[in-house]
Amino acid sequence: MKKKILVVDDTIFMRAMIKDTLTERGFEVVGEAANGESAIDLAHSLKPDLITLDNVLPDMLGLEVLTILSKSNLDCKVLMISAVGQDSMKRKVMELGALAYIVKPFNTDQLLDEVNRAFAENAA
Repeated sequence: MKKKILVVDDTIFMRAMIKDTLTERGFEVVGEAANGESAIDLAHSLKPDLITLDNVLPDMLGLEVLTILSKSNLDCKVLMISAVGQDSMKRKVMELGALAYIVKPFNTDQLLDEVNRAFAENAA
């Protein structure tokens, strides 16, 4: 069965790049969100296996989205993607349960490595 992924980023270019990269490798992108509120709604309705989550969104931080999602009973992995690369932010995100933190700009191999690692851990 294909793994379902929700892509969250405020820029259409980044959403398209992530979606294209993942669908070319056989993953199913079930939804896209440009802000935190949409991300939370879509996460609950679509129940993705993984969310790629930008940290700087127009209405809230990805960190806040992650906090809200971690309190709900979604069985979903989160891969944080952000231009903010401070160690303190990375630590906080990982403490909240994100699997990994990718700093923009990144290459598609980095993205695929982290997504594959997320699903490999699930299978183990």
